[in-house]
Amino acid sequence: MTEANASARRPSGELEASVLAALWAADGRALTPADVQRDLGTALARTTVTTILARLYEKGSVSRTRSGRGYAYLPVQDSPGLAARRMRTELDKSGEDDRGTVLARFVSQLDPDDERLLRELLVQAEDDGPSPASGPAGPAPEGRRP
Repeated sequence: MTEANASARRPSGELEASVLAALWAADGRALTPADVQRDLGTALARTTVTTILARLYEKGSVSRTRSGRGYAYLPVQDSPGLAARRMRTELDKSGEDDRGTVLARFVSQLDPDDERLLRELLVQAEDDGPSPASGPAGPAPEGRRP
């Protein structure tokens, strides 16, 4: 890869984020790859959009239903829910021995306002009691293939 091509590459995850943004903007209406391509208003090939949607499906970020010969896609969660799931996935990747260290480093890097908010949320969660989906891996993503 030439230096010019390397500098022209998109940041990792940018296309997935754009596709998810188009799905969220559809307000609950399932979109086909052609719909997403049109809504993005970019020069992305339909095959590229289809590949991105298939990858998001494999990751459990979107669900899909048959639409003609292809599929129509819906986001499984809103943006904050997806971010929380990504954070949980990263935490789960750490070994049991490292879990405390990972959480400690995360908290130590929060700005004071975020740290205060996290403390308030922890107190609120404690007052609300355990959530029904508080198992070791949290709730199972909807729309995933077994």
